[in-house]
Amino acid sequence: MTRKKVLIGGGVLLVVAALVGANFYFKRTPGKNVNVEALKQRDLEATVSASGKIQAKTTVNISSDTVGRVTQLSVQEGDRVKKGQFLMQIDPRNQQTAAERGEAALGEARASLEQQRTAIISARENLTLARENQRRQRELWAQQLTTREQLDSAENVVKVREAELREREQAITTQEQRIRQAQANLGGARFDLSKARIESPLDGIVTRRSIEEGEMVVIGTMNNAGTVLLTLADMSVIEAEVEVDETDIPSVQLGQRAKVTIDAITGKTFMGKVTEIGNSPIQTGTAQAQAGQQATNFKVTITLDDQIVEVRPGFTCSAEITTATRKQVLSVPIQAMAVRELTFDEKNNIIRPKKEDAQKRRGTSIGTASAEELPPGQTKKETEGVFVVRGTNTEFLPVTTGIAGDKYFEVLTGLKAGDQVITGPFNSVRDLQDGDLIKVETPNANNRGKS
Repeated sequence: MTRKKVLIGGGVLLVVAALVGANFYFKRTPGKNVNVEALKQRDLEATVSASGKIQAKTTVNISSDTVGRVTQLSVQEGDRVKKGQFLMQIDPRNQQTAAERGEAALGEARASLEQQRTAIISARENLTLARENQRRQRELWAQQLTTREQLDSAENVVKVREAELREREQAITTQEQRIRQAQANLGGARFDLSKARIESPLDGIVTRRSIEEGEMVVIGTMNNAGTVLLTLADMSVIEAEVEVDETDIPSVQLGQRAKVTIDAITGKTFMGKVTEIGNSPIQTGTAQAQAGQQATNFKVTITLDDQIVEVRPGFTCSAEITTATRKQVLSVPIQAMAVRELTFDEKNNIIRPKKEDAQKRRGTSIGTASAEELPPGQTKKETEGVFVVRGTNTEFLPVTTGIAGDKYFEVLTGLKAGDQVITGPFNSVRDLQDGDLIKVETPNANNRGKS
């Protein structure tokens, strides 16, 4: 009986051992499961995204240079107007009265000038008669037929007539100056009268109306801004004013193309180009900005290529500025990029650990060795690169990248077409080390087109 129990116990132990062994066998992992992608050439486009508002290139605030009550108002907000179109009328009676006074003063000055011209004609005729009489008196004096008194009298009359003529000529010059002054006063009065009628200075849209018919208009002074009656926007040239983060500003240049989408106009994309880049950050003036908690943005102006009939100033918009393009360049998925600490010799060649050393370092943190433990001439530094498949193991290759698309980086150095790079899962890429054993799962499908 005891022998039987021993045999049964031994059988149970064998079964348990077999189950445990099978369990360990099937749980044994030949390596980390990874996804890979073969590198190829594709078109890349680097973009900078920003948001902002639609604005007109030209915006005009209509104010009044004259005080008065609005007697007629012919436009509403949102109306489209043409250059020279009547907008509003301010009570013109004061200006009309001043213009009429100016016209009367000018008429009086002109009438006086005509009188002066008539008087000068008379003065010239009197001078002619006086000179004729002087001539006769001199002839008679030569013949001893007149007295010296009569000759002197004739010569004195000539001098008087000459003085009168000069006076009349000076009076005409003075009167002509008065006429010019009266004309200037009348021109100013008529100009003031014209300001009572306000017309559109451009083709555009009435984006704001701050006055109602019957209200008084206040003009601006040095310490008091005048009333802005209307705001007009010339929508023939439309701009998108967007805010770009400081980290993206260095890559934004004048003339770069951009795609603009307007929230109020769905399903359409509008093209434009960068025409202005702010040199100073946008000042928000908030308490958070003053405390240094606000993001630093710069204003970038994008001028749209086409007119948009349905657009209005102030519409919110988003823009994608194309900062660089590359045609058919080798590219690597963004998620494949990683940073590892590598050891380099004095010639900047990578010193890879031996296989047994790499196995000893499994589970240890990267970069635990200090620079003092390295042989002379060797250095450690963090390097950006990717893991490529080498049989059943990984190899970390440093990579120099160019522009960044939505999903891919441009590869400048370090890789070649057809290399199988490890793209995921994320946790696997994060924990991979050079020389790790891997198991390749289904490769990612190659993307096509711009990225």
